[in-house]
Amino acid sequence: MYHKLTLLFVLAVQMSFSQSKITGQIQSHNSEEISFSNVLLVGTNIGTTANENGYFEFSNLSAGTYIIQVSSVGYITSSKTVQLLENEVVNLNFNMESDLYLDEVELFGNRYKHPDKIEAITRLPLAPYEQIQSISIVSEKLITQQGNLTISDATKNVPGVYTFATYGNKRESMSSRGFRGIPILKNGVRIHSDFRGVGVLTDMQGVDNIQVLKGSAAITQGVATDLGSPGGIINIVTKTPKYYFGGNAYVRAGSYGQLRTAFDVFGPLTEKGNVAFRINGAIERSDSYRSGISMNRFYINPSLEWQVDDKTTITLEMDYFDDSRTPDVGTVNLADNDVNAIYDLPYNQFLGFENDRSLTKNTTYAIRFNRELTDKLNLVGAFYKSNLDLDDKGASLGGVIEDELDNPIYNERKRGYAISERQDDNSVLQFDLVGEDLKTGSISHTFQVGFDYRTSTFNTRNQSISTVDTINVFTNNTRELPSDLDYGNATLAGSSTSAIGFVAQDVMTFNKWIKAFLGVRYSQTQTDGETETVQSDAFNPMVGFIATPIENINVFASYTNSSYPRTGTRLDVNGNELGNERYDQLEAGIKTNWLNSRLRFNFTFFKINNQDINLPVYDENWIETGYYQKGGNDERKGIEVELSGRILENLEVITGYSYINAQYKEHTSYVYGSAPLNTPKNTFNAYVNYWFKNNLDGLSVGAGAYYTGERPVNDWSSGAITHEGIVPNQQPFIVDAYTQVNMQAAYNFNEHWNFRVLLNNVFNQIGYNTYRTTYINQTDPRNFAGVLTYSF
Repeated sequence: MYHKLTLLFVLAVQMSFSQSKITGQIQSHNSEEISFSNVLLVGTNIGTTANENGYFEFSNLSAGTYIIQVSSVGYITSSKTVQLLENEVVNLNFNMESDLYLDEVELFGNRYKHPDKIEAITRLPLAPYEQIQSISIVSEKLITQQGNLTISDATKNVPGVYTFATYGNKRESMSSRGFRGIPILKNGVRIHSDFRGVGVLTDMQGVDNIQVLKGSAAITQGVATDLGSPGGIINIVTKTPKYYFGGNAYVRAGSYGQLRTAFDVFGPLTEKGNVAFRINGAIERSDSYRSGISMNRFYINPSLEWQVDDKTTITLEMDYFDDSRTPDVGTVNLADNDVNAIYDLPYNQFLGFENDRSLTKNTTYAIRFNRELTDKLNLVGAFYKSNLDLDDKGASLGGVIEDELDNPIYNERKRGYAISERQDDNSVLQFDLVGEDLKTGSISHTFQVGFDYRTSTFNTRNQSISTVDTINVFTNNTRELPSDLDYGNATLAGSSTSAIGFVAQDVMTFNKWIKAFLGVRYSQTQTDGETETVQSDAFNPMVGFIATPIENINVFASYTNSSYPRTGTRLDVNGNELGNERYDQLEAGIKTNWLNSRLRFNFTFFKINNQDINLPVYDENWIETGYYQKGGNDERKGIEVELSGRILENLEVITGYSYINAQYKEHTSYVYGSAPLNTPKNTFNAYVNYWFKNNLDGLSVGAGAYYTGERPVNDWSSGAITHEGIVPNQQPFIVDAYTQVNMQAAYNFNEHWNFRVLLNNVFNQIGYNTYRTTYINQTDPRNFAGVLTYSF
């Protein structure tokens, strides 16, 4: 009897601790084992990696229904559903199909959900197709396909976005809709605090996607002097952790001594699978088509994510960028500023000094928090911080030398030298309560209520000497900088700004045909300078609607405005402050999705007016009187058209066109109807990528053409000298339009190895990016690169 009871007890204990499990074998369609595949239990934090023989196992599972999802580089993701009983062992076999040309991540982002961190700029959990604003997403996949290494390379795929200036190839300043230098953000925070958007540098290795929001971002981001630029913003989104193991590494070698290595590794850190990491890095060095120019850089981007429970996620990110390069002072115009006579400077000539150097160090940090309060309410918080250090030492080209009869000798220039340092410190704390699909009667609401607190501090130190020597651009000149130069006293400047904003938005869905958008923002800004403190506030509304007369077709229209408080304290003739300027924006268009969201067509019309401008008053000799008047009506209007997606199973396309009609109108300084500097009326982009199948399976080819229209080199003054290089009443010359054609080809040897060949500027067409008459820099001539990638 005793032995029977003991046996029953042991069996009972064994059964009480016995658990069900799922095992499996993963093979390719031709029965080859697939090593180290990623296996997830969908809807849980549980995941694992198959071993080298393609075997996986989940133990100690409770009874229930499970969806097992298997993914591996080069194969189509597969899933199976299992009804698991108590103490049952289920064995599964997965036969994976090759995926050498299909990918759920489209060229313009994931087609099934909104791109990562887009809510940092829109503040709403909506896909770009559902937003009232014009938004374009450039995905990591497109960046990789085209081998893009710069912001301008990637955003040339977005209609209406173009390079404003490079300031001697030291930075990338981008423009949109006729507005100079729109803000460039990283993970939703400004990197450089200069309100004119003089641009930044970054590395593409850590980029998950680039989000371009065109038009006013004042509702979600702040006033026009902060991030509410009426021309739009560019948000660079860095990569974040994944809960399965994977990654890649590559070596790139190309023209002008380019050598670049980079890597990306991600995966879980705990057996439970609720903590994951990711780290990206790159090292690069290269010379240039121009003699005497070189570049070195280092980049690292680690991140960590913790799923505290099934409702709470915390993400930590860091991004460090260190770039050292020779600035290129560029070339000169061999005529007065009303004639285009840009000199094609030979590549063996460099007009600077051998010790010219531009150093950029940028570090950004981010902490993101997401708490699901209910199935329809989320609390989203984030703290972003960015530090930027710039150290520039370089030559400058001055005025034209004149002969004894005061005739200009255009090929002879004064050469100066400047030393400048800048430190920027920017941060933002942002909290939002976000609701999805809440009902009030028959109306469904997706809404956001939140606030943001921003700080921005910068300090600069500048020294310069206007004339070091005189050079002849037709001959080789000394590159040795004299050691006995007297720069005089340094000029110091700086300021600190803090701003708080309160934001509320509501998207009301009345039925399947109509939605209404309502939004409002209140902003209060304080700027502390060396001699005064300026305070301002702004109240900005937004209203719009989306109509869906036919499935997959959204017709939208919106109105919003943004405020420009920077000149609000200017005084009129009676000593009264004039108050904020205002930008009014109307936007309307059509957004469509076809072929299961694989193909998208967007058409947008915009009209932006800068009204109530605080304009300087001049006397009859065009000398400023010191007081200002209210007036003006500068206008930007135009259209943007884009078609992107996958037309066929193995054919992807991106096309876009923009027309920008930007005019100074009722303005005291500029000729009526003239365009702002560096504003092209027309831009066009087209890109196709084709994957071969059958006998050429694994091979893909792509090509793109990018057109930038002609544009004025400077503003056309009606009599006032407002900026460098302006001659009163002289129409500035037109910088020529140019088209560049790029080609790529890639071959997947297997699921691990890929080789890509890049040929840029195939027809060697040279264009120029200018900043007034200070910098005239040409685009890169024909160049090529090869990229060998290993994925795991």
